[in-house]
Amino acid sequence: MLNVGIIGYGYWGPNIVRNLSSIDGVKVVAICDRRQESLGRAGKAYPHARITADHRDITAAGDIDAVAIITPVSTHFKLAKDALSNGKHVFVEKPFTANTRDAERLIELADRKGLKIAVDHTFLFTGAVKKIKEMVDSRKLGGLYYYDSTRVNLGLFQHDVNVIWDLAPHDLSVMDYVIKEKPVAITATGIDHFGRNLANIAYITVYFKSNLIAHFNLNWMSPVKVRMTLIGGEKKMLVWNDMATDEKIKVYDKGVTVKSAESVYNLLVEYRSGDMWAPRVDHAEALKLELEYFVDCIKRDKEPINDGNAGLRIVRMLEASDSSLKAKGKLIKI
Repeated sequence: MLNVGIIGYGYWGPNIVRNLSSIDGVKVVAICDRRQESLGRAGKAYPHARITADHRDITAAGDIDAVAIITPVSTHFKLAKDALSNGKHVFVEKPFTANTRDAERLIELADRKGLKIAVDHTFLFTGAVKKIKEMVDSRKLGGLYYYDSTRVNLGLFQHDVNVIWDLAPHDLSVMDYVIKEKPVAITATGIDHFGRNLANIAYITVYFKSNLIAHFNLNWMSPVKVRMTLIGGEKKMLVWNDMATDEKIKVYDKGVTVKSAESVYNLLVEYRSGDMWAPRVDHAEALKLELEYFVDCIKRDKEPINDGNAGLRIVRMLEASDSSLKAKGKLIKI
């Protein structure tokens, strides 16, 4: 039996507890939150679990094997460090930490203790992203030209992080997982319309050593909610619309062919327009699959695909984006 404690029972915490409680061989033994209202809800839903307002009742508890940290990013390092120092595996809400130095320190501590870190990059466990990964790895799209992502909605405005740290971890983690080539530089622009020193609209461009380019549109002030990614390859192009109820992925046999260097000079290109098809994707709940995978990695001593190093790569891109944003779009090498 793997005994788990959860720190944070606000917006996302109840989903973590619900899914962990449904996994065979896992027992949620304690739930922590600073707010009495949240503790009251947790106590009613899970009367068998210890309810506490002190995180040390979980990070230092002798009967807990793993800790899920579902709290603001500013608290992640301290809570994860306390849990790891006390011999507990950790599952941490995205983004992993507030800076790269803290991420590196947690990775080193986990390695020294022989413990697992998993960062909550839930989208990696969706049927859509698994299918995209499969298609990219098998080169069904051919060599990649661009990766274009839009994640916009009206709110929720965060009080402690800007729109980049709030929304970009989702899409950066997907790009990091799907594309083997790692980025070399980032630029970012954005604006704060309300004098809070937190950008509410931002645009990130990610550069690679090859001719691949990635772009991210992030916005808390859109009248419509859009979750869409376009991936363009030399053979085919793919559209992932996460808001679609069915046919979340559509693959288009469309592209451009240049037959010779002379054709480029003369702008003689051939446009290819073929069929569209929608591959079947698994619709199982991604969070449950992710937590089952985390438990399995602990039991089998496997390194998770969403480990601390994956979390560190995302934090490094977030930090670079912040630096570029503050410097009005300056190119930042990573």
